[in-house]
Amino acid sequence: MSASNAVPVSARPAAPRPDLELIGSLVYEGASVLDLGCGDGTLMELLQATRGCRATGIEISEERVYAGIARGLSVHHGDLDAGLSDYPDRGYDYVILSQTLQAVRRPRALLREMLRVGRLGIVSVPNFGHWRVRWQLLHSGRMPKTRELPYEWYDTPNIHLATVRNFEDLCRVEGIEISRAVYLSGGRTIRFMPNLRADLALFVVRKAGLLAGHS
Repeated sequence: MSASNAVPVSARPAAPRPDLELIGSLVYEGASVLDLGCGDGTLMELLQATRGCRATGIEISEERVYAGIARGLSVHHGDLDAGLSDYPDRGYDYVILSQTLQAVRRPRALLREMLRVGRLGIVSVPNFGHWRVRWQLLHSGRMPKTRELPYEWYDTPNIHLATVRNFEDLCRVEGIEISRAVYLSGGRTIRFMPNLRADLALFVVRKAGLLAGHS
């Protein structure tokens, strides 16, 4: 399997992920959820405990798959770049990509697949347009390292980094409606100049013209 979906376990930052509780607050109670690149199942566990969700995860790292199963979660071993052909159209209320989209080889194809399988999608991505990223690149002439992008260029799992504007542009091209956008800096919500000031962005998306509905 491709390593493109994997974030090395030893390299994952120890700090709490600021987007996970936010995602949990956006998912309605009792929803069915498919978590793509679910890691050890931390988000799935949160959704089940706080929202009563029926959650399934896909993860490429065997170590993390075993960790999720050990926690009593439904985690399947799979490569997101191989697609979601085993999953039916609109089979889930939500399909979630939490800081995973930038680590796959075909992000555009995966967005299409997640909105085929899910009535709604939730995508969180690090913002490569953040001012610290711009400043480091300008000042040092080297690939930046930040809290959300902590890796060296030669061992990063992130292969398709984008800015807030890049993601919004892709949604327009693909006919994807952004029904809600939340921008974070250091875990705090910001509203002014997000492409410059946000280090992490979260989007609730759906295929334009389709009603989300509830199962």
